[in-house]
Amino acid sequence: MKESGGGRKQGTPSPCAACKLLRRRCAQDCVFAPYFPAEEPHKFANVHKVFGASNVNKMLQELPVHQRGDAVSSMVYEANARVRDPVYGCVGAISSLQQQIDMLQSQLAQAKAEVVHLRVWQNATLSNHGPNPASPSNSGSPSSRLMASQGKSIFDMDMMVDQPSLGDSIW
Repeated sequence: MKESGGGRKQGTPSPCAACKLLRRRCAQDCVFAPYFPAEEPHKFANVHKVFGASNVNKMLQELPVHQRGDAVSSMVYEANARVRDPVYGCVGAISSLQQQIDMLQSQLAQAKAEVVHLRVWQNATLSNHGPNPASPSNSGSPSSRLMASQGKSIFDMDMMVDQPSLGDSIW
């Protein structure tokens, strides 16, 4: 069971990660204990490496208690980013994410433009020689496709069979 003081168990005064790294006795009112538990020593190690224990202590002391958790989260994030990228830190990560956003927005705009282009082309095609959705030549069968490719409907072909052409004699 944990005390209200943070990362120490009752009966066993286990120092927080900060005090353990700094090799000092962890006091009951240790400012680090609630935010750097003994089970997560890497958190404080990176924060200490980037900011220094004295500076972190000062920052936490100056903040109201309800803001300290957010401040520690920010420091841990920045410290981890600095360890990964010593030059740019989290600014490098933000820049990389911004480039990805820009690239994806460009791809999205290109895809939207292509959709509009295809819709315009489809509408123009349908309005110029558009097949009537209700016509039998739009059924998709092989014979209807053959008739559609010749530009005549099935009914026109029936009329051609029944009526002789001008050059033919009836007798």
